[in-house]
Amino acid sequence: MRLTAHSDYALRILLQAAIEPDRLLSIAQVAQEQAISRNHAMKVVNQLANAGFLTTLRGRHGGFRLGRPAADITIGQVIRLTEPSLNPADCANCILAPSCGLTPALDEAVRAFLEVLDNRSLADIARTTTWPLAHPED
Repeated sequence: MRLTAHSDYALRILLQAAIEPDRLLSIAQVAQEQAISRNHAMKVVNQLANAGFLTTLRGRHGGFRLGRPAADITIGQVIRLTEPSLNPADCANCILAPSCGLTPALDEAVRAFLEVLDNRSLADIARTTTWPLAHPED
């Protein structure tokens, strides 16, 4: 299964927020540091904030940070939010769909994939990640 760039960006943004919990992050900074277009970063942050993963502060000195503890956010939750479809194949439009033996196997594979991600919190991933970006004192 291949995740979309949108999911990749969402995970990276959340990971940076988890690694730097005392820093109020800005979309411009994160976009530049992670080589994400500012427009796309804004969409991702907005979606994550609407889901409660991030909190945002408006204004000149605004930004965003985690909306709840990293230990309470599972990678599976993020993937379910950001992926438009978790179907590995277009079984709905296949002429074999009513009697295909592959569909149950694919469904089982997706369930196993999500089960692994549901057992990994953002805090777990942050603990084993070295953030490569150095920040000058704000």
